[in-house]
Amino acid sequence: MDRMKTFLIYVLIVVGFFIFSDFMINVGLNSTYKNMESKNSLEQVNIKQAEATSVNGRILGSISNSGTEDINGKFLKIDIFSERDVFLGSKYYDIQNIEKDQSKDFELYFKTNHAKYYGISIVNEKKQDDVDIDIEFISKDLSKPEIWFAAIVTMLILW
Repeated sequence: MDRMKTFLIYVLIVVGFFIFSDFMINVGLNSTYKNMESKNSLEQVNIKQAEATSVNGRILGSISNSGTEDINGKFLKIDIFSERDVFLGSKYYDIQNIEKDQSKDFELYFKTNHAKYYGISIVNEKKQDDVDIDIEFISKDLSKPEIWFAAIVTMLILW
């Protein structure tokens, strides 16, 4: 019976450490993100969240097709700048399938050093010399299941 109690205590310690470390990782990662400032604003674009760390960032928002001009088939150009207003790169987001007076959410994740500002504009076409300069744009943030899967695989490999 003493062995079962000892085993149960070990299990509770491991589960407690798991919960504590998960909480501390989330707090640590989210506290490193600082708000980015906008250089300009558009009435069709609503930015909900623009944050960056010293190595990556994310911009979340929505585009609405409510202006006088139809924006279908155009591109949303997002420029990233450093604290000293140095151009770090740009990304084009293709605006498709937005009916009149409707909106569509977009997410942009990027890797660059020390991003502080962003600029947004709607353009008719992509400029070849402007596409993704010096910036690695990633498709999405990793979800918790993906992070756990990678951690478990790493632990099994190292074990």
